[in-house]
Amino acid sequence: MTEVVTPQRAQAAAIQQRLSEGLVKIDPHHRLVGRPVGYRIIDGTTLEISYRDVVGIADAEVMGVKRLIGSECFCTVSPQTAETLTVRFLVPLK
Repeated sequence: MTEVVTPQRAQAAAIQQRLSEGLVKIDPHHRLVGRPVGYRIIDGTTLEISYRDVVGIADAEVMGVKRLIGSECFCTVSPQTAETLTVRFLVPLK
């Protein structure tokens, strides 16, 4: 059975590719590079990108990720454990 590629899935795949190719350039301290990352499409309209086990994040790194994503998105940072954070980006898909 062949999986149907919707415009939203194609957009999500393009974002994932840009992040995998460009993250090392905008993350010199490796706060996100090498961390567990998950990609999930929510309700067919929003891409959620979650980085786990992050020890810290700077505004410059968040802005760099937003530039790589290349479209309007939102970022939240929340405690995961006493020492680590979860950094989540929500990207509306067109």
